[in-house]
Amino acid sequence: MTTNTHAGRSYSLPRQMANKVPEVTLYFWVIKVLCTTVGETAADLLNADLGLGLVTTSYVMAGLLAVALVVQFRTRAYVPWVYWLAVVLISVVGTLITDNLTDNLGVPLETTTAVFAVALVLTFAAWYLSERTLSIHTIRTGRREAFYWLAILFTFALGTAAGDLTAERLNVGYWLSALLFAGLIAVVAVAHYSLDLDAVWSFWIAYVLTRPLGASLGDYLSQPTADGGLGLGAVGTSVLFLAVILGLVVFLSRTKRDVAVAEPVSPRAG
Repeated sequence: MTTNTHAGRSYSLPRQMANKVPEVTLYFWVIKVLCTTVGETAADLLNADLGLGLVTTSYVMAGLLAVALVVQFRTRAYVPWVYWLAVVLISVVGTLITDNLTDNLGVPLETTTAVFAVALVLTFAAWYLSERTLSIHTIRTGRREAFYWLAILFTFALGTAAGDLTAERLNVGYWLSALLFAGLIAVVAVAHYSLDLDAVWSFWIAYVLTRPLGASLGDYLSQPTADGGLGLGAVGTSVLFLAVILGLVVFLSRTKRDVAVAEPVSPRAG
């Protein structure tokens, strides 16, 4: 709490948290794509390679995610290793949610893609009606952070469903699917920088698209050559990408190059 005075009276103001998410830089997008790839390959590693099965893997990873989010919510500012650990885990859990619906319950990918798209839109609508902003530069209250992480979860689940739908159900293939989503991200970037597409919507559209991009890349690297992949395996791909993520997070922790620039705090952020 902070104390202020007015007309000889003192009163308390709620203490503001610093912004809880990193600045959107090239480092952000590189780590994000790496996290999405790990989400795909790590889910396959735990489920198939280690033989845990979808259900057990889902329970274990959901528990780890819950612990990571508790730590994330208890921090008062952006902490790189805490934030990106939560992103890696939520990427895995988002993948597992879609895989459970598809493989265990037989829900078509077309349906899961549509359902998660609607869920994401409803999350954005509730977030905006409550906070009057979807900007990631103002994640300074618990309620905004809750909306943020819920949206992130749905982007991963949606991206997994859309990526699998494109690469497998529509037989586009992993490599061409990755090129397709990379091209869509490029279109969003051109629309933002050349056609003044709103920065907030540009960010969220690109964020959604990076998930199927990363999933397609992960499948392309890890799947057997007979299935259209490079045959590196889930273990090798996961270890490689996790090592790069770790290196980048250590670098950012030391240099602070992704510390978000603060925006003025509105009265509603109180």
